[in-house]
Amino acid sequence: MTSPESAVRVLIVDDQALFREALAALLEVQPEIEVVGEAGNGEQAVRLAAELRPEVVLMDLRMPVLDGIAATSRLRVEQPDVRVLALTTFDDDADVFAALRAGAVGYLLKDVSSARLVEALVAARRGESALQPSVAAKLVARVARLPHEETPPQPAVPLSERELDVVRLLSEGHSNREIAGKLFLAEGTVKNLVTSVLSKLQVRDRTQAALRARELRLF
Repeated sequence: MTSPESAVRVLIVDDQALFREALAALLEVQPEIEVVGEAGNGEQAVRLAAELRPEVVLMDLRMPVLDGIAATSRLRVEQPDVRVLALTTFDDDADVFAALRAGAVGYLLKDVSSARLVEALVAARRGESALQPSVAAKLVARVARLPHEETPPQPAVPLSERELDVVRLLSEGHSNREIAGKLFLAEGTVKNLVTSVLSKLQVRDRTQAALRARELRLF
């Protein structure tokens, strides 16, 4: 499992051995990723994370012994520097919100493309959110159901038209690469715009940016 020094150290957690092994084989050929270990349940994941020091844990949710949500909660307390990215078959509201409340930085479904998964793992190491579009829609819909003040507070600094375009697209769950393609911009430019959006909205990550933008009625 050798890889360049800059590769993201990933621990794969899934109770289905065949899927886990196939996923490890898929990721090990990616130069951006180093698979440091595999676990079959949440209890093993917590133990191996302490031993192997991964940067990102790719976490299934529904597992025996200790499920992925409980394991994510433990990792947030015991190893706060480790990022958890949920990878599961299910996108029902209960799982989505429980995983994000437990501390997962992102939520993807198992039908995600390999390119999108690699991009999400790299983003997760930076603490950035990666959300399946259907999950992003659920978050925005939940905020839409919350009561609003008559006059919503405004961002510390108003967003430009281009930044508004970016926040709308990231709220739909699009990656920087996808946003760049839709707006005909360089990926580096999109990255800078996202950083600017986070600063102006005074939030830490893309998920919070999407929720904050909805609260501010920016789209």
